[in-house]
Amino acid sequence: MKIRVYYEDTDCGGIVYHSAYLNFCERARSEVFFKKGLTPILNSGHFVAKKLEADYISSAKLGDELEVVTKLVEVRAASFVLLQTIFKDNGIPSGHKKIFEMSITLAYITFEGKLQKITKDVEELVESLFGR
Repeated sequence: MKIRVYYEDTDCGGIVYHSAYLNFCERARSEVFFKKGLTPILNSGHFVAKKLEADYISSAKLGDELEVVTKLVEVRAASFVLLQTIFKDNGIPSGHKKIFEMSITLAYITFEGKLQKITKDVEELVESLFGR
């Protein structure tokens, strides 16, 4: 997913806030569902962030165009792990520089907030959306 950095994403020096990278990744995850005519809220539950590890490699600035790439790492009994990487065009033909990377574990919960097992249907959906 391509994302443009807007003024609201930056500090007074035009550098992207650290928390904005998490927002960019959230938008990219949701967009995968929306492009298939779905939402991240399923009939039997939804996903919440349980754990993440972020690596801030380089800064993005006001006006930059970024690309968020999301890949499925692992499906577990009640959660799955994604690797999300943000790239910035580095000005050379077909060149993109990795500026951020995050591993995120998303837990599958009921609408009452209880952890639940990922069914075969949900696992197949996750795999079809995010690949292996």
